[in-house]
Amino acid sequence: MGQIQISNVFKIFGPRPHSVMEQVRRGVSKDDLLNDTGHTIGVQDVTLTVEPGQCTVVMGLSGSGKSTLIRHINRLIEPTAGEIVVEGQNILELRGRELEDFRRQKLSMVFQRFGLFPHKTVINNVAYGLDIKGGSKAEKRANREKARHWIGQVGLTGYEDQFPSQLSGGMQQRVGLARALATDADTLLMDEAFSALDPLIRREMQDQLIELQENLQKTIMFITHDLDEALRLGDKIAIMKDGAIEQIGTGEEILQQPQTEYVRRFVEDVNRGRVLTAGTVRIECKIVRTDTAPGEALRQLGEDDLRVTYVVDANGRLVGAVTAASLRTGERNNVQSVDSLAEDVPTATEDMVLEEILPMTVGEDIPVAVLGEEGELKGILPKDTIIKALAEEAQLTGPADR
Repeated sequence: MGQIQISNVFKIFGPRPHSVMEQVRRGVSKDDLLNDTGHTIGVQDVTLTVEPGQCTVVMGLSGSGKSTLIRHINRLIEPTAGEIVVEGQNILELRGRELEDFRRQKLSMVFQRFGLFPHKTVINNVAYGLDIKGGSKAEKRANREKARHWIGQVGLTGYEDQFPSQLSGGMQQRVGLARALATDADTLLMDEAFSALDPLIRREMQDQLIELQENLQKTIMFITHDLDEALRLGDKIAIMKDGAIEQIGTGEEILQQPQTEYVRRFVEDVNRGRVLTAGTVRIECKIVRTDTAPGEALRQLGEDDLRVTYVVDANGRLVGAVTAASLRTGERNNVQSVDSLAEDVPTATEDMVLEEILPMTVGEDIPVAVLGEEGELKGILPKDTIIKALAEEAQLTGPADR
């Protein structure tokens, strides 16, 4: 699986880029450098790691340097300074056939404008990256079967013999995605891949990529100018401005903890309910084991002046919740343990977004329980905690202590 490590990369456009590097390193502004020397800063001291199996989104407005940066990965653009290592290989050392093999075997790229061959059918477009490697007739037949498989994976079965001009924009981009996947490259470079599509089709393509990525776990570097798209797709997001990275983090970190005024302005209008998850804003809660006596559970509630506690089994998995009122009733009736008093409560997984969870709190007195993958109780989400998070008042919380 391919890791990409970009270290201190600079790109200066102009007749003598190395002659102005010292000024750039000293922090000259993009405008001043252009006015004084006629050189332009494309990328400025960028250090970024794209982790294996994750989607790292690089985003920014037009002119921020994001598309220039991604073109360094396949050496379509040569850096002025810095180092780029892909799967342990310093790609700046590659020349000639080695560079061609690297591009064909290690990387696939999906372009904004599809990049399809108009004279080739869908299946021949998808098989193109396989065919250029050469091979026997039997291998080329195998290529067609492989292409047919990926055409099916992107939902285009039945369109194999159509030409690009016969397809909608969204369908053409699916062909481009299938072509990139067919080469079996570990790394996908996606430069504004969905930005030319209508909003509804764009959403469908994002869904398609998310679904495929769950199964394939490719290393993806995705370029976009759309923050909503970045937040939806990115395991990690890097925000660029004037060739430099302003902040790197998860979508939740960038929303909750913007590190610069530029980033704060960038995220201020985002619908936080679609991004923040239960695992980010959950809070700790009181718990008791299933064999706890009602009187003991009631005493623990009284110590913390609480109205409800959550019942878990020996493995920490949620059984239900008990209120102070039901515990008092159980104690009067000589109930031996809280297990029989536990009531069902609304639950959410850690990766559910707040927009999905808020409706669960309507008409409920007991906060939503947040569960881990094995059903273990990780914390709770009272309605007021959700509202505060959506109003930008909540802070990131760590894991609840048990």
